[in-house]
Parts: sequence; C-alpha cells; structure tokens
Amino acid sequence: MEVTGKIKKIDETKTFGNNGFRKREMVLTTEEQYPQMLLIEFIQDKCDLLNNYNEGDAVKVSINLRGREWINPQGEAKYFNSIQGWRIENAMAAQGAPAPMESFETSNSVSDEEPDDLPF
Repeated sequence: MEVTGKIKKIDETKTFGNNGFRKREMVLTTEEQYPQMLLIEFIQDKCDLLNNYNEGDAVKVSINLRGREWINPQGEAKYFNSIQGWRIENAMAAQGAPAPMESFETSNSVSDEEPDDLPF
C-alpha cells in the first residue's frame, strides 16, 4: 500500500531492549478533503530512510498494516494496529514526468470529407 502527504513530524530514532531494537516514528498529514494525521513507524534499518527528509516535505510512503492481539490480565482480547513504513520517496519524483496528452479535437475529430457510414 502507499500513502501520500506532507511530513508533519519526524521523531528521533529510539533504541529498546538489550538486543538494540530500533524504531523511528513520523506523522504524515494526508492531503484530501478530510486530512488524516497518520503515525507511521520505521523499524530497524528502515529508520535511516528518514534521514534525508524534513518536516513539510511532500512524500509518498510505502506501508504495511500490522495488527496484533494482546490478552489483558482479565483474559479479554485487545487488538492493536500499526502502520509500518518500508520505503519513502519525494512525492514529485514519485509522480514522474507527466505523459503528453493528445487533444480531444485532433484525435477524435471527423473530417467533413469522409462520409459517416454508421447506421445510427
């Protein structure tokens, strides 16, 4: 999946536990009628992908949705979702150069010299 928008916030990389698990979070604001502020986490070596980006940059982020179950002390199941980023690129570069479009008039016009043989 992919999501586009502007970077609202980029946190510093945080390290957890004895094994050195790394995590870095960013907030992306979508550009739609009702903008959404999405918390996207980058883990392990993907943390470094955010080094070349700044708040306010327009980006396209490739994401995976993650879900997990947790059983609380009362025995009830609780469910949590997260969004993990695995690629990020400048939104303008992601769009590429626009393809040339033909004019409707030149590509679909009917010449007066050619008879219209359609039966309807």
